[in-house]
Amino acid sequence: MSCGFCSCRKQEPWLTGPRGFAIGWDYALSWLTILPFELIAAGITIRFWNESISIGVWIAVFLVILSIIQIFGVRGYGEVEFVLSIIKIAACIGFIILGVVIDCGGVGNQGYIGARYWYEPGAFHNGFNGFAGVFVVAAFAFGGTELVGLAAAESANPARAIPMATKQVFWRIAFFYVVNLFIVGLIVPSDDSRLMGSSGANTKASPFVLAIQDAGIQVLPSIMNAVITIAVISVANSCTFGSTRTIQALSERGMGPKLLAYVDKAGRPLPCVILQIAFGLLAFIGLSGKSNEVFGWLLSLSGLSYFFIWGSICVAHIRFRAGWKAQGFTLDQIPYKPALGVYGSYIGAVLNFLCLIATFYSALYVSTAPIQQTSHY
Repeated sequence: MSCGFCSCRKQEPWLTGPRGFAIGWDYALSWLTILPFELIAAGITIRFWNESISIGVWIAVFLVILSIIQIFGVRGYGEVEFVLSIIKIAACIGFIILGVVIDCGGVGNQGYIGARYWYEPGAFHNGFNGFAGVFVVAAFAFGGTELVGLAAAESANPARAIPMATKQVFWRIAFFYVVNLFIVGLIVPSDDSRLMGSSGANTKASPFVLAIQDAGIQVLPSIMNAVITIAVISVANSCTFGSTRTIQALSERGMGPKLLAYVDKAGRPLPCVILQIAFGLLAFIGLSGKSNEVFGWLLSLSGLSYFFIWGSICVAHIRFRAGWKAQGFTLDQIPYKPALGVYGSYIGAVLNFLCLIATFYSALYVSTAPIQQTSHY
Protein backbone atom coordinates (compact mmCIF):
# COMPACT_ATOMS: atom_id res chain seq x y z
CA MET A 1 0.00 0.00 0.00
CA SER A 2 1.40 3.38 -0.98
CA CYS A 3 0.68 6.61 0.84
CA GLY A 4 0.50 8.34 -2.55
CA PHE A 5 3.20 10.88 -1.73
CA CYS A 6 6.29 8.74 -1.30
CA SER A 7 7.77 5.41 -2.32
CA CYS A 8 6.92 3.74 0.99
CA ARG A 9 5.11 0.44 0.44
CA LYS A 10 4.98 -0.81 3.99
CA GLN A 11 1.43 -1.18 5.27
CA GLU A 12 0.62 1.03 8.24
CA PRO A 13 -0.90 -1.00 11.13
CA TRP A 14 -3.28 1.89 11.87
CA LEU A 15 -4.84 1.45 8.43
CA THR A 16 -4.79 -2.35 8.20
CA GLY A 17 -5.47 -3.41 11.80
CA PRO A 18 -8.76 -3.63 13.71
CA ARG A 19 -8.97 0.16 14.04
CA GLY A 20 -8.64 0.66 10.29
CA PHE A 21 -11.21 -2.09 9.73
CA ALA A 22 -13.70 -0.49 12.14
CA ILE A 23 -13.34 3.06 10.82
CA GLY A 24 -13.35 1.92 7.19
CA TRP A 25 -16.63 0.07 7.56
CA ASP A 26 -18.06 2.82 9.73
CA TYR A 27 -17.43 5.24 6.89
CA ALA A 28 -18.82 2.88 4.27
CA LEU A 29 -21.96 2.12 6.29
CA SER A 30 -22.57 5.82 6.93
CA TRP A 31 -22.76 6.37 3.16
CA LEU A 32 -24.89 3.26 2.69
CA THR A 33 -27.48 4.59 5.15
CA ILE A 34 -27.39 8.13 3.78
CA LEU A 35 -28.55 7.02 0.31
CA PRO A 36 -32.07 5.87 1.34
CA PHE A 37 -32.29 8.99 3.54
CA GLU A 38 -31.56 11.27 0.60
CA LEU A 39 -33.88 9.38 -1.74
CA ILE A 40 -36.74 9.90 0.74
CA ALA A 41 -35.76 13.57 1.04
CA ALA A 42 -35.71 13.98 -2.74
CA GLY A 43 -39.19 12.48 -2.98
CA ILE A 44 -40.50 14.80 -0.27
CA THR A 45 -39.07 17.92 -1.91
CA ILE A 46 -41.10 17.17 -5.04
CA ARG A 47 -44.27 17.35 -2.93
CA PHE A 48 -43.69 21.11 -2.68
CA TRP A 49 -45.29 21.27 -6.14
CA ASN A 50 -47.42 18.12 -6.32
CA GLU A 51 -48.74 16.04 -3.43
CA SER A 52 -50.93 13.77 -5.56
CA ILE A 53 -48.02 11.57 -6.73
CA SER A 54 -46.61 9.10 -4.19
CA ILE A 55 -43.01 9.75 -3.15
CA GLY A 56 -42.37 6.08 -4.00
CA VAL A 57 -42.54 7.04 -7.68
CA TRP A 58 -39.85 9.69 -7.25
CA ILE A 59 -37.70 7.37 -5.15
CA ALA A 60 -37.75 4.86 -8.00
CA VAL A 61 -36.98 7.55 -10.59
CA PHE A 62 -34.01 8.95 -8.67
CA LEU A 63 -32.67 5.47 -7.92
CA VAL A 64 -32.72 4.62 -11.63
CA ILE A 65 -30.95 7.90 -12.48
CA LEU A 66 -28.23 7.22 -9.90
CA SER A 67 -27.78 3.70 -11.27
CA ILE A 68 -27.28 5.07 -14.79
CA ILE A 69 -24.68 7.57 -13.53
CA GLN A 70 -22.68 4.71 -12.02
CA ILE A 71 -22.35 3.10 -15.46
CA PHE A 72 -19.95 5.91 -16.42
CA GLY A 73 -17.75 5.38 -13.35
CA VAL A 74 -15.75 8.22 -11.80
CA ARG A 75 -16.09 10.28 -14.99
CA GLY A 76 -19.87 10.15 -14.73
CA TYR A 77 -19.75 11.09 -11.04
CA GLY A 78 -17.37 13.98 -11.76
CA GLU A 79 -19.37 15.41 -14.68
CA VAL A 80 -22.68 15.26 -12.81
CA GLU A 81 -21.17 16.80 -9.67
CA PHE A 82 -19.58 19.54 -11.76
CA VAL A 83 -22.94 20.61 -13.18
CA LEU A 84 -24.83 20.26 -9.88
CA SER A 85 -22.11 22.11 -7.98
CA ILE A 86 -22.30 25.09 -10.34
CA ILE A 87 -26.04 25.31 -9.69
CA LYS A 88 -25.57 25.04 -5.91
CA ILE A 89 -22.78 27.62 -5.83
CA ALA A 90 -24.83 30.09 -7.87
CA ALA A 91 -27.82 29.56 -5.57
CA CYS A 92 -25.73 30.02 -2.40
CA ILE A 93 -24.19 33.26 -3.66
CA GLY A 94 -27.58 34.49 -4.83
CA PHE A 95 -29.22 33.73 -1.48
CA ILE A 96 -26.48 35.49 0.47
CA ILE A 97 -26.98 38.64 -1.60
CA LEU A 98 -30.78 38.37 -1.35
CA GLY A 99 -30.58 37.66 2.39
CA VAL A 100 -28.55 40.82 3.00
CA VAL A 101 -31.08 42.84 0.99
CA ILE A 102 -34.00 41.32 2.95
CA ASP A 103 -32.24 41.93 6.29
CA CYS A 104 -31.68 45.58 5.39
CA GLY A 105 -35.34 46.00 4.45
CA GLY A 106 -34.78 46.33 0.71
CA VAL A 107 -37.40 43.69 -0.18
CA GLY A 108 -40.86 43.06 1.28
CA ASN A 109 -42.72 44.99 3.99
CA GLN A 110 -40.76 43.71 7.01
CA GLY A 111 -38.53 46.75 7.13
CA TYR A 112 -35.04 46.71 8.60
CA ILE A 113 -34.48 43.45 10.50
CA GLY A 114 -30.80 43.61 11.40
CA ALA A 115 -29.98 41.28 14.30
CA ARG A 116 -33.46 41.59 15.84
CA TYR A 117 -34.21 37.85 15.74
CA TRP A 118 -30.94 37.06 17.53
CA TYR A 119 -32.31 38.88 20.58
CA GLU A 120 -36.05 38.22 20.25
CA PRO A 121 -36.89 35.31 20.24
CA GLY A 122 -33.14 34.64 20.53
CA ALA A 123 -30.58 32.60 18.64
CA PHE A 124 -30.16 29.84 21.25
CA HIS A 125 -33.00 27.92 22.87
CA ASN A 126 -32.96 25.45 25.77
CA GLY A 127 -29.45 26.40 26.84
CA PHE A 128 -26.68 23.84 26.55
CA ASN A 129 -29.14 21.00 25.94
CA GLY A 130 -30.55 22.74 22.89
CA PHE A 131 -27.03 23.51 21.65
CA ALA A 132 -25.82 19.91 22.09
CA GLY A 133 -29.03 18.52 20.63
CA VAL A 134 -28.15 19.70 17.10
CA PHE A 135 -24.62 18.25 16.99
CA VAL A 136 -25.71 15.07 15.20
CA VAL A 137 -27.73 17.03 12.64
CA ALA A 138 -24.79 19.38 12.09
CA ALA A 139 -22.41 16.43 11.66
CA PHE A 140 -24.79 14.93 9.11
CA ALA A 141 -24.98 18.25 7.22
CA PHE A 142 -21.18 18.66 7.16
CA GLY A 143 -20.60 15.01 6.26
CA GLY A 144 -18.94 14.52 2.90
CA THR A 145 -16.49 17.41 3.07
CA GLU A 146 -13.74 14.79 3.33
CA LEU A 147 -14.95 13.16 0.10
CA VAL A 148 -12.82 15.51 -2.01
CA GLY A 149 -9.75 13.49 -1.03
CA LEU A 150 -11.39 10.24 -2.07
CA ALA A 151 -12.39 11.65 -5.47
CA ALA A 152 -9.03 13.35 -6.06
CA ALA A 153 -7.26 10.05 -5.37
CA GLU A 154 -8.70 8.68 -8.62
CA SER A 155 -7.39 11.60 -10.67
CA ALA A 156 -4.47 11.37 -13.10
CA ASN A 157 -2.10 13.05 -10.63
CA PRO A 158 -3.24 12.40 -7.00
CA ALA A 159 -0.10 13.99 -5.50
CA ARG A 160 -1.15 17.30 -7.05
CA ALA A 161 -4.95 16.93 -6.99
CA ILE A 162 -5.35 15.93 -3.32
CA PRO A 163 -3.55 19.00 -1.86
CA MET A 164 -5.44 21.32 -4.23
CA ALA A 165 -8.82 19.81 -3.29
CA THR A 166 -8.04 19.75 0.43
CA LYS A 167 -7.08 23.43 0.56
CA GLN A 168 -10.55 24.38 -0.72
CA VAL A 169 -12.46 22.55 2.03
CA PHE A 170 -12.09 25.24 4.71
CA TRP A 171 -13.29 28.04 2.42
CA ARG A 172 -16.18 25.94 1.13
CA ILE A 173 -17.35 25.29 4.69
CA ALA A 174 -16.85 28.91 5.78
CA PHE A 175 -18.66 30.44 2.80
CA PHE A 176 -21.31 27.97 1.69
CA TYR A 177 -22.25 26.61 5.13
CA VAL A 178 -21.49 29.17 7.82
CA VAL A 179 -22.31 32.37 5.93
CA ASN A 180 -25.56 30.99 4.48
CA LEU A 181 -26.73 29.73 7.87
CA PHE A 182 -25.78 33.04 9.50
CA ILE A 183 -27.82 34.97 6.94
CA VAL A 184 -30.87 32.73 7.24
CA GLY A 185 -30.62 33.02 11.03
CA LEU A 186 -30.90 36.79 10.69
CA ILE A 187 -34.04 36.85 8.56
CA VAL A 188 -36.08 33.90 9.93
CA PRO A 189 -37.06 33.80 13.63
CA SER A 190 -36.22 30.56 15.41
CA ASP A 191 -39.73 30.26 16.90
CA ASP A 192 -41.56 30.47 13.56
CA SER A 193 -44.48 28.02 13.82
CA ARG A 194 -43.89 26.85 10.26
CA LEU A 195 -40.46 25.59 11.26
CA MET A 196 -41.98 23.54 14.04
CA GLY A 197 -44.08 21.83 11.37
CA SER A 198 -40.99 20.60 9.58
CA SER A 199 -40.66 16.83 9.46
CA GLY A 200 -37.74 15.09 7.81
CA ALA A 201 -36.88 16.94 4.63
CA ASN A 202 -40.18 18.81 4.32
CA THR A 203 -38.98 21.84 2.36
CA LYS A 204 -42.30 23.59 2.82
CA ALA A 205 -40.79 24.43 6.19
CA SER A 206 -37.27 25.11 4.90
CA PRO A 207 -36.04 28.42 6.36
CA PHE A 208 -34.56 29.33 2.96
CA VAL A 209 -37.95 28.96 1.28
CA LEU A 210 -39.76 30.70 4.16
CA ALA A 211 -37.40 33.68 4.03
CA ILE A 212 -38.16 34.22 0.35
CA GLN A 213 -41.90 33.74 0.85
CA ASP A 214 -41.98 36.25 3.72
CA ALA A 215 -40.27 38.79 1.47
CA GLY A 216 -43.22 38.45 -0.92
CA ILE A 217 -41.10 37.37 -3.87
CA GLN A 218 -43.00 35.32 -6.45
CA VAL A 219 -41.63 32.26 -8.27
CA LEU A 220 -38.31 32.36 -6.41
CA PRO A 221 -39.52 29.98 -3.62
CA SER A 222 -40.04 27.30 -6.28
CA ILE A 223 -36.60 27.98 -7.71
CA MET A 224 -35.02 27.64 -4.25
CA ASN A 225 -36.93 24.41 -3.67
CA ALA A 226 -35.62 23.11 -6.99
CA VAL A 227 -32.08 23.92 -5.83
CA ILE A 228 -32.73 22.03 -2.58
CA THR A 229 -33.90 19.04 -4.64
CA ILE A 230 -30.75 19.25 -6.77
CA ALA A 231 -28.61 19.42 -3.62
CA VAL A 232 -30.31 16.30 -2.26
CA ILE A 233 -29.69 14.43 -5.51
CA SER A 234 -26.07 15.59 -5.44
CA VAL A 235 -25.58 14.08 -1.98
CA ALA A 236 -27.21 10.85 -3.12
CA ASN A 237 -24.79 10.79 -6.05
CA SER A 238 -21.89 11.23 -3.62
CA CYS A 239 -23.25 8.34 -1.53
CA THR A 240 -22.92 5.90 -4.40
CA PHE A 241 -19.37 7.06 -5.09
CA GLY A 242 -18.10 7.24 -1.51
CA SER A 243 -19.47 3.92 -0.29
CA THR A 244 -18.53 1.84 -3.34
CA ARG A 245 -14.90 3.04 -3.41
CA THR A 246 -14.48 2.57 0.33
CA ILE A 247 -15.97 -0.94 0.35
CA GLN A 248 -13.89 -1.97 -2.66
CA ALA A 249 -10.69 -0.73 -1.01
CA LEU A 250 -11.51 -2.54 2.24
CA SER A 251 -12.26 -5.79 0.41
CA GLU A 252 -9.07 -5.48 -1.64
CA ARG A 253 -7.11 -5.39 1.63
CA GLY A 254 -8.84 -8.48 2.99
CA MET A 255 -11.24 -6.55 5.24
CA GLY A 256 -14.35 -7.57 3.30
CA PRO A 257 -15.71 -10.26 0.97
CA LYS A 258 -13.43 -10.94 -2.00
CA LEU A 259 -16.38 -10.51 -4.36
CA LEU A 260 -16.63 -6.83 -3.42
CA ALA A 261 -12.97 -6.27 -4.39
CA TYR A 262 -13.74 -6.84 -8.08
CA VAL A 263 -13.21 -3.91 -10.44
CA ASP A 264 -14.02 -4.19 -14.15
CA LYS A 265 -11.80 -2.97 -17.00
CA ALA A 266 -13.44 0.47 -16.89
CA GLY A 267 -12.48 0.86 -13.21
CA ARG A 268 -16.01 0.38 -11.85
CA PRO A 269 -16.52 -1.67 -8.63
CA LEU A 270 -19.72 -3.27 -9.96
CA PRO A 271 -20.50 -5.59 -6.99
CA CYS A 272 -20.18 -2.61 -4.63
CA VAL A 273 -22.43 -0.52 -6.86
CA ILE A 274 -25.09 -3.25 -6.75
CA LEU A 275 -24.79 -3.38 -2.94
CA GLN A 276 -25.22 0.39 -2.67
CA ILE A 277 -28.26 0.40 -4.96
CA ALA A 278 -29.74 -2.46 -2.89
CA PHE A 279 -29.42 -0.29 0.23
CA GLY A 280 -31.19 2.46 -1.70
CA LEU A 281 -34.27 0.23 -1.78
CA LEU A 282 -34.63 0.86 1.95
CA ALA A 283 -35.97 4.27 0.95
CA PHE A 284 -39.31 2.62 0.16
CA ILE A 285 -39.76 2.17 3.91
CA GLY A 286 -40.56 5.87 3.77
CA LEU A 287 -43.96 4.91 2.38
CA SER A 288 -44.92 3.29 5.69
CA GLY A 289 -46.62 4.98 8.60
CA LYS A 290 -43.27 5.02 10.43
CA SER A 291 -41.52 7.11 7.79
CA ASN A 292 -40.56 9.94 10.17
CA GLU A 293 -39.12 7.46 12.67
CA VAL A 294 -37.11 5.72 9.93
CA PHE A 295 -35.97 9.13 8.66
CA GLY A 296 -34.73 10.08 12.12
CA TRP A 297 -32.88 6.81 12.64
CA LEU A 298 -31.06 7.04 9.30
CA LEU A 299 -30.03 10.63 10.04
CA SER A 300 -28.79 9.78 13.54
CA LEU A 301 -26.82 6.71 12.43
CA SER A 302 -24.98 8.56 9.70
CA GLY A 303 -24.51 11.79 11.67
CA LEU A 304 -23.12 10.11 14.78
CA SER A 305 -20.69 7.99 12.76
CA TYR A 306 -18.97 11.12 11.45
CA PHE A 307 -17.69 12.02 14.91
CA PHE A 308 -15.84 8.70 15.00
CA ILE A 309 -14.63 9.13 11.42
CA TRP A 310 -13.33 12.70 11.77
CA GLY A 311 -11.80 11.94 15.16
CA SER A 312 -10.01 8.94 13.68
CA ILE A 313 -8.75 11.04 10.75
CA CYS A 314 -7.22 13.45 13.27
CA VAL A 315 -5.61 10.63 15.27
CA ALA A 316 -4.33 8.99 12.06
CA HIS A 317 -2.68 12.28 11.08
CA ILE A 318 -1.08 12.57 14.51
CA ARG A 319 0.27 9.01 14.26
CA PHE A 320 1.45 9.64 10.68
CA ARG A 321 3.42 12.73 11.74
CA ALA A 322 4.97 10.82 14.64
CA GLY A 323 5.99 7.93 12.37
CA TRP A 324 7.27 10.31 9.70
CA LYS A 325 9.53 12.02 12.23
CA ALA A 326 10.69 8.73 13.78
CA GLN A 327 11.86 7.47 10.37
CA GLY A 328 14.03 10.54 9.85
CA PHE A 329 11.90 12.34 7.26
CA THR A 330 11.35 16.10 7.30
CA LEU A 331 8.20 18.17 6.79
CA ASP A 332 9.71 19.62 3.61
CA GLN A 333 9.20 16.20 1.99
CA ILE A 334 5.41 16.36 2.49
CA PRO A 335 3.61 17.96 -0.51
CA TYR A 336 0.72 19.29 1.60
CA LYS A 337 0.82 20.45 5.22
CA PRO A 338 -2.31 21.67 7.09
CA ALA A 339 -2.27 25.29 8.18
CA LEU A 340 -2.33 24.37 11.89
CA GLY A 341 -0.10 21.35 11.42
CA VAL A 342 -0.39 18.43 13.82
CA TYR A 343 -1.77 20.76 16.50
CA GLY A 344 -4.91 21.20 14.41
CA SER A 345 -5.43 17.44 14.53
CA TYR A 346 -5.09 17.45 18.32
CA ILE A 347 -7.72 20.20 18.50
CA GLY A 348 -9.97 18.31 16.07
CA ALA A 349 -9.67 15.04 17.98
CA VAL A 350 -10.55 16.74 21.28
CA LEU A 351 -13.51 18.60 19.75
CA ASN A 352 -14.92 15.41 18.21
CA PHE A 353 -14.60 13.66 21.56
CA LEU A 354 -16.41 16.53 23.30
CA CYS A 355 -19.15 16.47 20.64
CA LEU A 356 -19.67 12.76 21.28
CA ILE A 357 -19.98 13.38 25.03
CA ALA A 358 -22.41 16.26 24.45
CA THR A 359 -24.47 14.17 22.03
CA PHE A 360 -24.83 11.28 24.48
CA TYR A 361 -25.68 13.73 27.24
CA SER A 362 -28.32 15.37 25.05
CA ALA A 363 -29.83 11.97 24.18
CA LEU A 364 -29.98 11.08 27.87
CA TYR A 365 -31.52 14.45 28.70
CA VAL A 366 -34.23 14.10 26.04
CA SER A 367 -35.09 10.53 27.08
CA THR A 368 -35.45 11.42 30.79
CA ALA A 369 -36.78 15.00 30.64
CA PRO A 370 -40.49 15.78 31.10
CA ILE A 371 -42.52 16.28 27.92
CA GLN A 372 -42.90 20.03 28.43
CA GLN A 373 -39.12 20.41 28.49
CA THR A 374 -38.57 18.65 25.17
CA SER A 375 -41.46 20.17 23.23
CA HIS A 376 -39.17 22.79 21.69
CA TYR A 377 -37.30 20.07 19.81
